[in-house]
Amino acid sequence: MKMTIKSGDSVVVIAGKDKGKTGKVTAVYADENRVLVDNVNIVSKHQKPRSQQDKGGIFKRPAPIEASNVMVVCPVCGKATRVGHKEVDGKKFRACKKCGASLDKEFVKATKKEAKKAIKASDLKGANLKAASAEEKPAKKTAKTSETKETTKKTAAKSTATKTAAKTTKTTAASEKPAAKTTAKKTATKKSTAEAKESK
Repeated sequence: MKMTIKSGDSVVVIAGKDKGKTGKVTAVYADENRVLVDNVNIVSKHQKPRSQQDKGGIFKRPAPIEASNVMVVCPVCGKATRVGHKEVDGKKFRACKKCGASLDKEFVKATKKEAKKAIKASDLKGANLKAASAEEKPAKKTAKTSETKETTKKTAAKSTATKTAAKTTKTTAASEKPAAKTTAKKTATKKSTAEAKESK
């Protein structure tokens, strides 16, 4: 299997327990699709002394990791990138997908000027995008504030309507109470007059 990562490349780990760490590739195992990176995937190795001069013990050393878990760091733009391919004078070389610079040392000088132009163009695009997004943000804020004002007006109107409804129910209940009292008094007086007549 052909590998796009070569020994000597600086890479960044994009997955696994060492995510975010950077290091140099010291060995490539193409058959297993693995790479050995400095200070990444450190494991403990228990070693016996083979002779009286040897020292045994527990040694820390890097172990190979899956090649798909690392990305090559471009030496020109300094970003983690996928690996593309280009040709110069009939010779094929590995190139950065972001700026177009060569990842192989022999072709770095030939592609450096073009890569710098590409980096400047991408920086200008990024600055334009930031400016455009900054202009859009105030418009969004004003729209949000107008929406919040409308909702507060609606809630205020609802609360006043509920208050007036509560007041009317209270007044009707209050007006019903005296009427009930007067009817009770009338019935009591009728009963007393009836009892008085019977006693006579």
